[in-house]
Amino acid sequence: MLKNTNKGKFIVFEGLDGSGQSTQAGLLKDFLLEKGYEVILTKEPTIESEAGRKIRKVLDKKLNLSPKELQELFAQDRKEHLENIIIPALKQGKMVISDRYFFSSFAFGTVDNLDLEWLIEINNSFLFPDISFLLKVKPETCIERIEGRGLAKTLFEIKEKLEKTWETYKVLPGRFENVHLINGERSIDKIFKEIKEILSNKLNL
Repeated sequence: MLKNTNKGKFIVFEGLDGSGQSTQAGLLKDFLLEKGYEVILTKEPTIESEAGRKIRKVLDKKLNLSPKELQELFAQDRKEHLENIIIPALKQGKMVISDRYFFSSFAFGTVDNLDLEWLIEINNSFLFPDISFLLKVKPETCIERIEGRGLAKTLFEIKEKLEKTWETYKVLPGRFENVHLINGERSIDKIFKEIKEILSNKLNL
């Protein structure tokens, strides 16, 4: 995986569906803007690429693909995401915050019994984040939050799938550098306070 040598920093938020990673990503965007940084907040899968739009259909259960085909689409969408949005912004010195990245592929891909090493391999030529935050929230809590939204559940928003997803997620901090495990079952403010402290220490923000 490629090290970020650009002036801008690449920050990723990860977690189970319902873990609150989108909320924390939004808070960080606002915080960095207030500090005078130029910030791009983005999300995977994207809606800009054809691959991303197909992924959305699969997640919404409107299109059936094999698990392998789905993950190959994620890799294609990610490639375009990097080329068109992330890397140009980093070159301009902007802070890029991504709500999900290839760690999601590793964790959710293994739910369908795909090999973790293969999932890593098809993402191996991509940019590695400067820092990643993985929010730890019990699958039961995530399901309660998801059901509280009042929206139809997507492909992976089932307790058994989230439990299996977490089995992979929890090994990632030990395998990859700068992946920080955060207790996501506290108040939003307490979670964000810890994130700011880690960023201050690691990236001097």
